[in-house]
Order: sequence, then structure tokens, then C-alpha cells
Amino acid sequence: MQTTITPETPQPLSNDKAVSNDKAVPNDKAVPNARAVSNAPAPSKAALSPMQIVRGVGVPFGGPILLDALEVLGPLSALGRWPSRVPPGRIRTLGRWLTVAGVLAPFVDHGLARPWLRRWGSTPEEQRRPLPGDPAAPPMIRATRAVTVHAPAEEVWRWLVQIGQDRGGFYTYDWLENLAGCQLHSAEEIREEWQHRATGDPLAMFPGFATKLTEVTPPHALVIENWGAYVIEPIDDASCRLLARSNNGRGAGGIFYVFLVELPHAIMERGMLLGIKKRAERSRAAPR
Repeated sequence: MQTTITPETPQPLSNDKAVSNDKAVPNDKAVPNARAVSNAPAPSKAALSPMQIVRGVGVPFGGPILLDALEVLGPLSALGRWPSRVPPGRIRTLGRWLTVAGVLAPFVDHGLARPWLRRWGSTPEEQRRPLPGDPAAPPMIRATRAVTVHAPAEEVWRWLVQIGQDRGGFYTYDWLENLAGCQLHSAEEIREEWQHRATGDPLAMFPGFATKLTEVTPPHALVIENWGAYVIEPIDDASCRLLARSNNGRGAGGIFYVFLVELPHAIMERGMLLGIKKRAERSRAAPR
């Protein structure tokens, strides 16, 4: 099974949410078998307003576009001595500072920040190990992020399996997600109606649009098409490792990913791993 991040347009998803008014599941309730019939809504087309499109594209990609421009124009400005061609004053001073920042940015970005984010929290052995969803061919870029969760694997799975824009959210920076128009709220409790997932189900990422689950193996792996895999590996009965693996293919998709997707993806995914860790450990420690 291959899971490679590409810039393809996700599958559309209906805006209708299959959410009931059931109360939160007690922490001691067993995890339902994900092989049961899924309650996920069938994908259908949904029109987005121009403002939704602007927010959905501008918020996640605006920062990377500005950074890419700085990394390209900074060295060109230094070679061409552009600031010296401007009359003395604040504009020339600003130009010099931007030129220096642009010259340093590629080294900080590609030499320090991205390598650290690609392996954040993971061990060298975890980075080398094959995981569910890995492609047969070596990817251009592989990221393996991980965190230790002091809660049983089954408890962590209950939080992981209910991710989605129309379900439990993504446990990351809701304010940033909603600035992009995602219209979500990360759950603070386990919901029974969100526990049933099956291979082939849609996973809502944005109002009206979804990708697809290509593997659901409780309480071990959740593989998401064109996105990556989340894998839970028990350490003992009371703790586990939660890993996030993404594989970026070559060609145009790889270029798109590196320049526009990688940084926001890494930052939000790191937040998601920490968000699941916090919730699973808190629910595990709560009185029964």
C-alpha cells in the first residue's frame, strides 16, 4: 500500500454531519471494533464561496510563499547590491535587513528547521523502520515524527480514530485552522458515534472536502490517502509511542509539497501529536 503526498484535489464531502447527541463515552468503555459498519457520510459535491477559497488557500500557503520569495530575492539582492541603489533612509535600511534575512533564510530553513521537523521526537530506528502506508519506491522526502504517550494504546486509539473536520477535529491549533475556514473544534471527550471507522471512509479535512482512509487497523494504524499514516506502538500496558509518517513523492508533487505544504504540515502535525498525548494522558489519569 502506498501513501504519497500530492497536490491532488481531495474528494468532495457532504456538509451534512453524521453526529448524534449521545453523551461522551466513559473512559472505561471498550473500543468498538472498527470493522463494524461505518456511519461515515457518502461523499457529495459542495460549493465553496470565494471567501472560503481565499481563506483556505491564503492562510496555509501565504507564509510559505513569503518565505520562498525571501529565500530567492535575498541572495539576488545581495548579488545585485539592490539596497545601495536606493536613496539613504528607512527604505534602504529595511532593504539591507531583508537582504541579510534572505541570505540566511535558506540555511536556517533547509539546513536546520526542516530536518529537525522531519524527525521531531522520533528515534533513528523509527525513522528507518517500514510503517503502514509506506510506498514501495523510496520517497523524495520522508518525515517521521513521534511522541511517547503515558496511556495504553487502546486509549490513544480512541482519540486518534475520531479525527476529522466534522468529528473530533485535529487536536492542534484550532484558531489557525478556523482562520483558514475549517470550522472545527477539537474534542475534549471520546464520542461513541465517532469511534466507527473503516477502510475507504472519507476523512473530512475542510468543509465540503475530504480525503480517504486507506487502512484502519485498530488500535495500531490509521493511514490517510495523500497525507500519511498514524501508528500506535505499545511500550507496555500503560504507555505507547504515537508515530506520524509522511512520504513525499518525486516530480511536480514533490516540488509543490516542499515549497508550499511541508512547513505548515509539520507544524500542525506536531501540534496534533501533542494534543492527542495531552488528552489521552488526562483521560487515563481521570477518576473512574
